Amino acid sequence: MGFFAKLLGAPAIDAVSAVGNVVDQLFTSDEERAQAAILMAKIRQKPHLLQAEINRVEAAHRSLFVAGWRPFIGWVCGMGFLWAFLLHPLFEWIIVLRGLEITAPAIATDNMMELVLALLGLGALRSVEKLKGRSK
Repeated sequence: MGFFAKLLGAPAIDAVSAVGNVVDQLFTSDEERAQAAILMAKIRQKPHLLQAEINRVEAAHRSLFVAGWRPFIGWVCGMGFLWAFLLHPLFEWIIVLRGLEITAPAIATDNMMELVLALLGLGALRSVEKLKGRSK
């Protein structure tokens, strides 16, 4: 156990489990505990629902700085791939043809590739959900 866990006690670290322990001690019948368990599940779910609502509002916003971070990531990765796979080789070819002593900067595409594949995977998952009628 860490210093703060020893200092504060284990139930105080997680507020929800601390409330759950108090609820277990207060209610004695099985029905009361079942109702308390349902209430605790709703409390645990509340932050996720609020974050989903924030995401929905941000995505509907007109400002590019609020709603445009996903397209921005796509454009940045697209420009990076454009440079890495098309412009950089052409630039090096032109340098060799002209006999210049210039080194063009290269881009490490491994992290960028992971990000693009993750975005494409999420987009495909969303499309499948729409086709199956599971989304609004």
